[in-house]
Amino acid sequence: MTNLSSRVLVVDDEKLIRWSVAERLQRSGYEVISAESGEQALELIAANPPDVMLLDVKLPGIDGVQTLQRALAENADLIVLMMSAHSTVDVAVEAMKHGAVDFLVKPFPFQALDAAVERAIATARTRRQITALASERRNANALDAIVGGSASMEQVRSMISRLGSSDTTTVLIEGESGCGKEVVGRAIHFQSARAERPFLQVNCAALPEHLLESELFGHERGAFTDAHAQKRGLFESAEGGSVMLDEIGDLPPGGQAKLLRLLENKTFRRVGGVQELRSDVRVIAATNVDLEQRVAEGRFRADLFFRLNVVRIIVPPLREHQEDVPALAAHFIARFNAELKRQVRGVSSQAMELLKAYHWPGNVRELRNVVERAFILHAGVDEIRPEHLSPELRRATPAKRSEKLVPAVTPDGLVLDDVERKLIVEAMERASGNQSKAARLLGVSRDTLRYRLKKHGIG
Repeated sequence: MTNLSSRVLVVDDEKLIRWSVAERLQRSGYEVISAESGEQALELIAANPPDVMLLDVKLPGIDGVQTLQRALAENADLIVLMMSAHSTVDVAVEAMKHGAVDFLVKPFPFQALDAAVERAIATARTRRQITALASERRNANALDAIVGGSASMEQVRSMISRLGSSDTTTVLIEGESGCGKEVVGRAIHFQSARAERPFLQVNCAALPEHLLESELFGHERGAFTDAHAQKRGLFESAEGGSVMLDEIGDLPPGGQAKLLRLLENKTFRRVGGVQELRSDVRVIAATNVDLEQRVAEGRFRADLFFRLNVVRIIVPPLREHQEDVPALAAHFIARFNAELKRQVRGVSSQAMELLKAYHWPGNVRELRNVVERAFILHAGVDEIRPEHLSPELRRATPAKRSEKLVPAVTPDGLVLDDVERKLIVEAMERASGNQSKAARLLGVSRDTLRYRLKKHGIG
């Protein structure tokens, strides 16, 4: 959540206090609204709930504690910070007992205000994520998100079901960009006993090294420039739940070392901290690169790879299970019908032939974008037809299926070991030396392929 998307309500009967606090928070990028009484605050909350409310204890009419109780009865997710010139323990305890998350004693320095609001915004974000994900868990079977009846997707679904009995096992999800690794990660979480706890994720390639470590493990105040307050990382915020690390192959060396420590000892330290913190989370890692190749190149720790590679799920690219294109298209049409209040019945037979002929370099994500584009650019139609598709799709020719790597049996017979060796060599050549791709061509696991490579002395 960025400051620009966060609304703060300041409630105080002193105009100067309201103005100075609002001015400070607006400079930090927050949207600020204000009220001079509890009654006015409740009206504003009912009309458009803020993310955080700064609430004075002493107010005309209903006091701050009463306003706190009524506000939380109206909106349980509201985060409330109490303010008071009376620093009595009784007032603070009373406010906390009724749901306030922090207490500021007036006059307070702006640095204390900044830190308190930043913590409150982080709490609001986490609460919303938990509420949304708990609702998602209640309203849908986790496996329903895995769309498609092909053998490869049934295998993925079966792996997720088996993982449901163990909520601590680390999982490594492999697959090309856009093939649905995040969907698989969510299904693993919601199929497990951790389903009612948070599912949080981060893209390891999207943030610079120092910010990524802070995002994952949190930081102490003063740990680096602009670290004005202590921050909880994802591994703290997701306590009892799951953390998904997308593009794990791009995790920098410092983050790799800390993640290895967490997986081995279930402990970590915040950036700039000395205290050992315990963590009960399931780690789900995802990658679109060959981690074993990165290990061989010295770009990824071998010990971390082995820790992550407890259970491996390979999500196939869409071109390898094109029989699922109709089911996926229907799934996205149903989603956009609900989101955009439309009544598109489906895809015409001619358009479906084009969809099934396309090679889908962007995988399932590209198919979703194609459907969404048709919805947006052709708002009045009740069926997706060829003219509603992008030019590259309309030019599609049937995708070439991989030829079966099965030799003919000659009259003189075959030597099985020789056949196996030739098949492996051909698969490795077609896959340009990539063991994961070669294993998929041969229909075996990568571990099995490695064993066969060693057996036949293939380098």
